[in-house]
Formats: sequence, C-alpha cells, structure tokens
Amino acid sequence: MLKLSKHLKTIQRKQQTIKSTVCFSGLGVHTGKQVTIRFCPAPVNTGIHFKRIDLPDQPIIPATMPYVRDTTRNSTTIGHEKALVHTVEHVMAALHGMEIDNVIVEVSNLEPPICDGGSAKFVSMIEEGGILSQPEAQNIVKISSPLYWSEGDIHMVALPYDGYRLSYTLSYPEPEILRAQFHSELINPANFKTEIAPCRTFSRYEEISTLMDRGLIKGGSLDNAVIIKGNAVFSREGLHFPDEMARHKVLDMVGDFALIGVPIHAHVIAIRGGHNSNFQLAKAIYQYITTENS
Repeated sequence: MLKLSKHLKTIQRKQQTIKSTVCFSGLGVHTGKQVTIRFCPAPVNTGIHFKRIDLPDQPIIPATMPYVRDTTRNSTTIGHEKALVHTVEHVMAALHGMEIDNVIVEVSNLEPPICDGGSAKFVSMIEEGGILSQPEAQNIVKISSPLYWSEGDIHMVALPYDGYRLSYTLSYPEPEILRAQFHSELINPANFKTEIAPCRTFSRYEEISTLMDRGLIKGGSLDNAVIIKGNAVFSREGLHFPDEMARHKVLDMVGDFALIGVPIHAHVIAIRGGHNSNFQLAKAIYQYITTENS
C-alpha cells in the first residue's frame, strides 16, 4: 500500500474487495481484439493490480502513479517493463467509484473490453461478484491546501473539501452542443452508479479519421460511443443525459485519479481537461501526500 506522509489529515473506513471472481469478454476499443477481463478477490493492503494472463510469467502491474506510461492515446496506459495495459480508466473508475480497494484485474490482451463505452458493465460485474468488507482500515487523505496545474486554456485545481467532489467544464469551439457543458458530482457509490457510470465515451465526427490513422478505435462503434457531427448526435440509444459528455469527463477523472493509490477528500475542478491534465494534477497530489511535511 502507498506510504503516506506522517502529517496528513486522514479519515478511515474499512477496506473492501469482491466476494467472488467474476468475468466478462468483449472487444478492446483501440485494438478491436477480443479480450476477457476478470475481477479477482485480493487480501487487505493489496491495492489494485492488473495481470496480463496472456503473456509469459503473467506479469502484474500495480495501478498506481509510478506505473503510468502514457496519457496521449485518448486513454491512460499503465505498464511495467515491456508489459502494458491500455485504456484502464473506465475499469479504475468503476472500482474506485464503488469503493473497491483490493482486487486483481486479469486481462487476456493489452486493454480491457470497451463494453458500453462507460463503466456501467464494470459496476454490474462488481455487484455480481459482491462486495466484501475487510478488517483493515483504508485511509482517506483530506487535501488541506490547494493544488493546481494549468497549461494554456486547460486548468485543474484540487481544493480542500469535506467529501470527494469532481466538477468539469467542457468547452469545444465547435459544435454548439459541446461549446458549454458543466457537471459537478459528489462521488460515492450510489451517485457513481446512477449518475456517472452509464456515461459513454464520445468523439467529434471530424476526429474519427485522425484516430483511425493512428491505428486506434478499431473496436469503436455506436454500441459503445457517442458521435457528434454538427448539432447531430449519433448513438444507439440517444443521450443518457443532456450533459452526458461532461459526465463522461468526470468518469475519466474518477478513473485517472484512482491511480493516486489512495482515496482523497477534495473538490477537484477541471476546465477543458483530459487524460494528460488529469495525470499532471494526480501526480501533484501523489507527491503532496507522499512527501509533503515528511
């Protein structure tokens, strides 16, 4: 488990894992290849680890900040030596949002299945496996002073707050539907399951060819994504929420900040952020809670 600075303010709850192993098979969004994901119970103080069961020796990768390898593929990649797992954020969001602290995530390829384009399937897997309270305490770090990161018109700040709230402002020059969306959510299991987990990844139509030229989104479809062209929205089911795109950005924040390795209490405010800016602020928080006042 993460070694915290001695003088941090913390509160505690019981650690949690899942009661029984549960699995699902589907396509990876970028590779388009079939992959099986399995959530396996883990002992106290294990944390969250990904296990590449398709590789020799089945390498295990801790889902923590030191193992983040890339945030520039419209997703977050973790890795150890030559073993990588791409697009971990939706899985991490579900585990963190449902307060699962200890689990081994087995994958049979280099990214989890995209499922519904959000975290709803992973939440249902957790519920199917059941949640088990464990005897050891889980520290929750209370951020006591502001932390921030900015670059150009992208801004991220974590402020002291009694709870864990994430707020996101989405602003694209075009199209109109993406010019101004805002969503703020207090993150707890009930809110995450109903308000955030169902929100799917999205893309502007004009971005799709660029992603394809980079060898990405081979498994993407209207079954797992929302496509916007002009003021038209294309998806199998219509929008789940009028501000679904901003909510999906909150989902990504939950997943990326889960890589800090310990729950936090803070109000994190993001303006036009993405995976890289999430990582930059998460790195600042990670450094704060592991070295500040040591």
